[in-house]
Amino acid sequence: MTLGIALGLFYGWVISPVQFVDTTPASLRADYRADYVLMVAEAYHADQNAQLAAQRLAIFGSDPPDSIASQALQTGRSAGYAPNDIALLQDLTRAMQAYQPVPTAAGNAP
Repeated sequence: MTLGIALGLFYGWVISPVQFVDTTPASLRADYRADYVLMVAEAYHADQNAQLAAQRLAIFGSDPPDSIASQALQTGRSAGYAPNDIALLQDLTRAMQAYQPVPTAAGNAP
């Protein structure tokens, strides 16, 4: 029995390991997504650029940035993030709720 387990582990880890191809950040677990959003919140705190923060959150797909930030805030609270980190996520969530995308003018390029 021990030999079978050892052979199975060897096969699964060495001969034919799982390879993830074409995965998106949206497939991350909620705690890892919250960690990424916290990094965005830290960057937003430093530069106060809501447009850039929204672009950084767009990596998670078509959800609105305020929804992404709000979900990360809830995850951070349930995971026991430090009070300073919760404050950063709250600040980002408020900024994303007030954020209005800047329209681009398609025909104005020289």
